[in-house]
Amino acid sequence: MAITKQLSTEKQSAILEKLKLRFEQNKHRHSSIKWIEVQNRLETNTEKLQTLDEMESTGGEPDVVGKDEKTGEFLIYDCSKESPEGRRSICYDKAALLGRKKYPPKNNVEEMAKEIGIELLSEVQYRYLQTLGNFDTKTSSWIKTPDKIRKLGGALFGDYRYETVFIYHNGADSYYGARGFRGCLRI
Repeated sequence: MAITKQLSTEKQSAILEKLKLRFEQNKHRHSSIKWIEVQNRLETNTEKLQTLDEMESTGGEPDVVGKDEKTGEFLIYDCSKESPEGRRSICYDKAALLGRKKYPPKNNVEEMAKEIGIELLSEVQYRYLQTLGNFDTKTSSWIKTPDKIRKLGGALFGDYRYETVFIYHNGADSYYGARGFRGCLRI
C-alpha cells in the first residue's frame, strides 16, 4: 500500500521547491522538458507529492529523467549518487525475507517500493540512469528481476565500476549495508 499521509501545504511547497532546484541544477537529465509542465502535473496530483516526499526522505534525490512518449507521463528516478541510504540492508522480496531464518533483514525491496509508491527500476531503466551520470560507484542497487531467475532463488542488482555498468546476481535473501534500490515514479 502506498504512503497515505497528507502533506501540509507548506510541506508540498517545500518539496516542489526542492525538486525545482534539483531540476534546474541537472538540466542534462531532461533538456527537452520544462519545469512548469512538471509542476502543473504535480500540483494536480498531490498524492504524487507524498511519494516524492518519501523518496526524498529515504535519500533518493528524485529528479525528472524523461517522458514516456506513449503515455505522456514524466519519469522521475532516484538520482542520488549512491543507492538511497534509507533503503539499504534489505532483501529482494517477501518470500526471501520469510525464507531467511537467521538474521533476517527488517524489510524487503518489493514491499518497501510499494509502500513508497514507486516501481523498482528495470535493467533497461537502470542502464539509462547510468547514461545520465555515474551512479552506484561505491554501492549497488537491486533491480527488477525476471520471474524465471526469481523462481530459482536469485535476484539481480547493478552498480558502476571501471567505467562500466555491471548487472549481477545474488540470492534474493541476501542483503548488504551498501545495497539498496532505486525507483521510478510516473506523473
